[in-house]
Amino acid sequence: MSLHISASKEQIAKTVLMPGDPLRAKFIAENFLTEPVLYNQVRGMFGYTGTYKGVPVSIQGSGMGMPSMGIYSWELFNDYDVENIIRIGTAGSFSDKIDIGDIVVSMATSTDSNYSHAFKVPGQYSPCASFELLEKVMESGKEVNVPIKAGNTVTCDVFYEPGDDWWKSWQRMGVLAVEMEAAALYMNAAYSKRNALAMMTISDHFVTGARSTQEERETQFTDMMKLALNAAVR
Repeated sequence: MSLHISASKEQIAKTVLMPGDPLRAKFIAENFLTEPVLYNQVRGMFGYTGTYKGVPVSIQGSGMGMPSMGIYSWELFNDYDVENIIRIGTAGSFSDKIDIGDIVVSMATSTDSNYSHAFKVPGQYSPCASFELLEKVMESGKEVNVPIKAGNTVTCDVFYEPGDDWWKSWQRMGVLAVEMEAAALYMNAAYSKRNALAMMTISDHFVTGARSTQEERETQFTDMMKLALNAAVR
């Protein structure tokens, strides 16, 4: 049991999928896992463990932003000995080659946060994904003919960023998309010597201004979630 997760070690699988929304964690567990068991509801942040294709998998909500992801992923890695975490969420595209509904995986993530200062590195740390998990997700996509775009993303602290052009400098550097959790997850994984990957469905587009409807988000998210589950049990 940790400060924010009310489970014993044996209740949480070695691989955990982390959507930001705890209700989405509930949806995944109830619709895709066999015999899911609720192990956490502290602060309404639901966590479940069940099996997928006979393999134990846990689903744990992370909340929004780096501080929340930082807390839950840290406790999973260090208090529960979780080996692999796959973030499944949404992102905004900076690229005219990546459309609404496309799936992006973060090979590495830039950030405007000072989260890395906690680790006292004497420079700018560049957190990256686990190649093992990245490879599994890419292979899962190929098997079902679902294209996945892999590249650099940026994790930002502010959702409602003032101004209209702040994202263009990131775009100029080849950054594919923006989200709010991956950098904290990757840094915690690196420090804990564990594996992490962030995969996101594009729900908003900075170039075109397009946005997914709520119905589209549910359908598109389900496609990504299935890829993540298949990667988790490979």
